[in-house]
Amino acid sequence: MTAKTPPRTYRVKSFGCQMNVYDGERMAELLATRGITPAPEGEDADLVVLNTCHIREKAAEKVYSDIGRLVKAGKAAGREPMIAVAGCVAQAEGEEIMARAPAVSMVVGPQAYHRLPEMLDKAVKGERATDTDMPPIAKFDALPERRKIGPTAFLTVQEGCDKFCTYCVVPYTRGAEISRPYSDLVAEAHKLVEAGAREITLLGQNVSAWSGEDTKGHKVGLAGLIRDLARIDGLKRIRYTTSHPADMDDALIAAHGEIDKLMPYLHLPVQSGNDRVLKAMNRSHTAESYLRLLERFRAARPDLALSGDFIVGFPGETEAEFADTLALVDAVGYAQAYSFKYSPRPGTPAATMDGQVPKDVMDDRLQRLQALLNRDQHAFNEGSVGKTCQVLIERKGKHANQWLGKSPWLQSVWFDGDYTIGDLVEVELLEAGPNSLAGRIIEPVIA
Repeated sequence: MTAKTPPRTYRVKSFGCQMNVYDGERMAELLATRGITPAPEGEDADLVVLNTCHIREKAAEKVYSDIGRLVKAGKAAGREPMIAVAGCVAQAEGEEIMARAPAVSMVVGPQAYHRLPEMLDKAVKGERATDTDMPPIAKFDALPERRKIGPTAFLTVQEGCDKFCTYCVVPYTRGAEISRPYSDLVAEAHKLVEAGAREITLLGQNVSAWSGEDTKGHKVGLAGLIRDLARIDGLKRIRYTTSHPADMDDALIAAHGEIDKLMPYLHLPVQSGNDRVLKAMNRSHTAESYLRLLERFRAARPDLALSGDFIVGFPGETEAEFADTLALVDAVGYAQAYSFKYSPRPGTPAATMDGQVPKDVMDDRLQRLQALLNRDQHAFNEGSVGKTCQVLIERKGKHANQWLGKSPWLQSVWFDGDYTIGDLVEVELLEAGPNSLAGRIIEPVIA
């Protein structure tokens, strides 16, 4: 490759999970330390970072498609954008990306993106660079200090997973479970609040597995970390995601009933309602143990909103086994949920299992499952009508003087008035739709 003009503008396109959103924000902060600014809306960027996700079907092919579009648009405009591929597809297919896509200057995995500035220096000289090393959380020490942000912020507390679910690539692309140090997390949370955050969501591939030692040398789990973060002045709300049922301990259940700043919302993936399928997935819970766990959480916090993940059409899943999933949905009553057709991920055990389910069968099952989940989400929203709750304003609405924010149960709420992003207001919920609620202000601004 020939030498390139140092980029003046960038755009980070993050796909997939909230962890990727966090990583994308940190990469943007790294680029800003080099004086590179975000490309204005509607304008092409000199440097495009594709921050990829490997969970969805044909993830790698979609990356190549994006690269092709960028190259084509660049040629049409008489320019050559610098392209970096980051994230889990980069980790899984780094060398192949370099071989198949000559337009890519940099490939960097999710544990190595702190070295992006050094890789950029090489790219400017015309040297292509790949870095998919997986050092234990060294990147966080190299990242810049958090600056001004919006009213909500992500804070990665844990990375990697040791569960090895047979359908999942995370242990291969993100590595083994590792927890960031307690003191680093408390310090970063303080910086986030100073930078404008009023709500922090703690992130991890298996966030409930986080553990560390507090300032007194006492070992604490996620519940202990949440309790200490709740003492930060100016921090109004705390959330966490994503958890595994095997790591939900008594302290975390109790925290939901005892810590006001911990929002009444729990995302706890189940994946299937059938025990044979769960065993084939290498999930350590049964449908019954999952339901009993949810009962304990609801006993601690009766108004808890529940969310989950589902995979339909896992290899060997029969119609009767799928019916068990529908029965579990009926039993839980999810406020929100995410559902997907099984897609083989290269290198995972499930990809070579017998009994791969035909696509048309998966399509039919997904439609039936989503019909129930949508029904329950709408019912949960309908059940919220008449309640008053605090809403954190996150952005402007589509109309003049209209604002959008989130309820404690992570519902989108819109209302009219003269407010500011970041305001926390008391709202009466008046009308429910399938995906949002309308409200009116009761108390304009809460300190």
